[in-house]
This record gives sequence, structure tokens and C-alpha cells, in this order.
Amino acid sequence: MRQLFVIDKKDYDGCTKTFRRDSARAILIRDGRVAMVHSLKYDYYKFPGGGIGADESRIQAMIRETREEAGLVVIPESVREYGCVHRIQRSSAESEDCFIQDNYYYLCEAEDGAVHQNLDDYEAEEHFTPEFVDPETAIKKNRSVGPSPYDPVMFEREAHVLELLMEEGFFAGS
Repeated sequence: MRQLFVIDKKDYDGCTKTFRRDSARAILIRDGRVAMVHSLKYDYYKFPGGGIGADESRIQAMIRETREEAGLVVIPESVREYGCVHRIQRSSAESEDCFIQDNYYYLCEAEDGAVHQNLDDYEAEEHFTPEFVDPETAIKKNRSVGPSPYDPVMFEREAHVLELLMEEGFFAGS
């Protein structure tokens, strides 16, 4: 899979351990809008997706997470690779840990309609709401997020992927 870009904060000197948590994310585009999960609590957008379990492939994880977070049922035959964002930085949880993550993005389609979300506790607390949103709206929102428990790198990662999709014409003619 092609590498889209690297996020390297170069702040991990002195780290003695490594923590790795890769993720897989869905890119679903309809009528010039992209499916995103909107955290109403912290007012940011993210692509549906999340951590890859030890017993599943990247694509299985993306399909599972998209259904859980957004209620969208991905059509497996429609899935195709888009790219990967590599992230490395000092962990915000453990100062001696270096956090490494590969975020795998897949273009895909979903069945019409939606099913009930199956949110984790923190996702329900944040009021994760699936939306098909104009990419420019999501970019602006992610670049103006107020205080939250998350590293702003996450918001910028999603904004930058949206910009790449726009530059490559995925929203043209919609």
C-alpha cells in the first residue's frame, strides 16, 4: 500500500519501550460528500474505523469498525486500497513509550441505509454521529478543534487525508 505521508514528531528520544496500535479506516464518498463520524462532544470529524484486532485482517477491522461506529455496511467487493499514514511520537499515556501507528485507508462503498451503531462507552459519551459531510467543512472543523483529550495530530491527519482526496479528484464532478 502506498504511503500517503508520515507524521513524525521526533519527540521520542529516551523512550525505552514501543507501543504499536495500527488502524484501518473507510473512505466512503457519495454525491460529493464523505462519510465521517462527528464527535459532538469535542466537535471533530474522523473517518470511520479503528484498531485492528489480533485475529482480524486490516479489511475485516475496517468493515467491523465502520459498521460499529457509523452503522454503514461496507460492500466487501468494493474495497480497494487508498494509502497509509505512518505516525511515530512519544506516547501521551506513558512518557517512556514510543507510540507507532500505521493508519490504513480504504476506498469502499456501503449498502444503502444504515444499521444501528454499536458504540464503545467513550464513543457513546462523545455522541459519535455518522454524517455525510462536505470535505471542506470537515477540514475546517478539524483545524479548529478546541480542548480535548486527544493529540491534535489525529485531527490534522484526517484533514490532510481529505485534502489529498480532493487534490486527486475524488470529489470532482459530484
